[in-house]
Amino acid sequence: MSSLVIEGLRAGVGGREIIRGIDLTVGSGEVHVVMGPNGSGKSTLSHVIMGRPGYDVLGGSITLDGADVLAMAPWQRAHAGLFLAMQYPTEVPGVSLEAMLTEALVGAGRVSAVGEVRARMLVEAERIGFDERFLQRPLNVDLSGGEKKRNETLQLGVLQPRIAILDEIDSGLDVDALRDVSRRVEAETNERGLGVLAITHYRRLLTELRPDVVHVLVRGRIVATGGPELADELERTGYAGFAGEDAIPQEPTREIGDPLSDPFADPLA
Repeated sequence: MSSLVIEGLRAGVGGREIIRGIDLTVGSGEVHVVMGPNGSGKSTLSHVIMGRPGYDVLGGSITLDGADVLAMAPWQRAHAGLFLAMQYPTEVPGVSLEAMLTEALVGAGRVSAVGEVRARMLVEAERIGFDERFLQRPLNVDLSGGEKKRNETLQLGVLQPRIAILDEIDSGLDVDALRDVSRRVEAETNERGLGVLAITHYRRLLTELRPDVVHVLVRGRIVATGGPELADELERTGYAGFAGEDAIPQEPTREIGDPLSDPFADPLA
């Protein structure tokens, strides 16, 4: 059994506080969904958990099975069992998906033969309808948005983390791809006890990935927590029904050259 515990987390970037005190615990086999308007801090939360450079932790703690996550380098967090499916998956020319996964698993001492990694990849590719020809292609290069999200899901299945953070994994997916990706993640929660923290704007993800808990994040704080019915209420009322229109912040324009102004960052933190 694993547990990701976030207590009193405060974090920001560029001198601006974005996460303003979050308490959240995700256990094995649980699916927690975080929903909120643009600018509420959803993607910032995922970046801080995984240790992306450029973000400042201003208070609180994050632990995984009692170990201090904030004291770990990003690669150590991955080795410890954390996984992030990015909103904007990175393209890596010259490095194939198979080479990346092989290095990750061999480096962590979890496989001893390259053939074992390829065997896992083929199984996962079939489960999510991912064309085998993409396995040797440079990572995410020339893939559509939906193919990139299937790619992220394949990585999750091969790496078998303890806790997966899914940052808008439903964005860019058509109905078939959404079903394949969601069902694969759902299967991991049942088969291996994967804990999931899914970040999304829309209820449609929850038609396949069934949540145990739904959290509403507004202005860096969790303002409501409930069961799946909370997502239904959001569908009817919108976020203003929880915090008022004036509670939804406007993101200031970033300057050109800002280290966080890249294609992989959430444009509205």
